[in-house]
Amino acid sequence: MHAHGYKGRKFGRETDKRRALVRGLMCSLIKNQSIETTTEKAKEIRRYAERLVTIAKKGGLANRRILISRLNDIEAADLLMDQIAPQIKRDSGYLRIERSGNRKGDNAELATISFVDDIEIKEEK
Repeated sequence: MHAHGYKGRKFGRETDKRRALVRGLMCSLIKNQSIETTTEKAKEIRRYAERLVTIAKKGGLANRRILISRLNDIEAADLLMDQIAPQIKRDSGYLRIERSGNRKGDNAELATISFVDDIEIKEEK
């Protein structure tokens, strides 16, 4: 059997659990601007998160609804659309992955994924 047409990593999980994992990592990345995870997970979420930033930069109600449906988190979608996307000045390559050593327990390679541009989040009261 060939691997033609299969995209993405499986992470040893079923489809629904894998989607939930990727959504959760993307929401954490948006809320914290930087997260540390395994290198493979960082490479995988970069694919999806960069597309979401591109959608957020376009603006508009339809694109906001797309973000909400892809993230399943209204606060993260609003933060991305209202505060993060306007501060990004580049056309692509919004995220950076830096290797940060190995995990102590299972020696998995860790990486930090973060936004390339400096982003200031305004706290609302």
